[in-house]
Amino acid sequence: MMRRLLLALMTAGFCNSAGVLAAQDLPYGQSHVFAAFRNGERIGTHTLTFQQSGDKRVVTTSIDFAVKALGLTMYRYMHRGQEVWNGNTFESISTQTDDNGTKYGVKAKQNAAGVAVVRDGGSAPKLSADDVGFQQGGAKQETLPAGTLPSTHWNLNQVKQSAMLNSQNGALAKVQITPRGRETIKTANGTLEATRYSYTGDVQMDQWFDDRGRWVKASFKASDGSTIEYILQE
Repeated sequence: MMRRLLLALMTAGFCNSAGVLAAQDLPYGQSHVFAAFRNGERIGTHTLTFQQSGDKRVVTTSIDFAVKALGLTMYRYMHRGQEVWNGNTFESISTQTDDNGTKYGVKAKQNAAGVAVVRDGGSAPKLSADDVGFQQGGAKQETLPAGTLPSTHWNLNQVKQSAMLNSQNGALAKVQITPRGRETIKTANGTLEATRYSYTGDVQMDQWFDDRGRWVKASFKASDGSTIEYILQE
């Protein structure tokens, strides 16, 4: 029932309310951590880490979720990813995902022809219609349009995109993003002001970014109708 819990979140994308994010203006420290809640109950953690060396930047994503009922784990999700950037230019991404037993692998690299993607779903026991553009039975290669960015949430420039690389399954996700104005949001240690963006199309969710350009909240409906929220732990 919960196998598609993370699909919307992993296909989401993201501009500073003052404009696009410049490479030298990266607003994050070494780590950026969210607690994830389902209908108000904590189910896991989403952690980003940033390593900068000159113009080179490596961004690592770690996600671990577990939904329990009556002491039993009903759903488990694990995702690991690593992006490489040169200044403000995306170079490559590699991810591995275990979505309650359904396994995905994605490798993508920017080249002269576009974004070359190799996605592997051969170890998945069964794929649903939600796995847009993803086929079972071995690796599939595809080249996406040049300039396509991965849907890894932290990069504020993605809010200008109309399509993104799904960082879980490697498919191209088409999305429309609409700013909804300023709101006060709650974090683990207080409140802050942020701009809300709504996503429709292949992605249906809301994201919030603060005045520094940081991703600070997410909210969406899971396939079972439950509400998933990300709360910043700062």
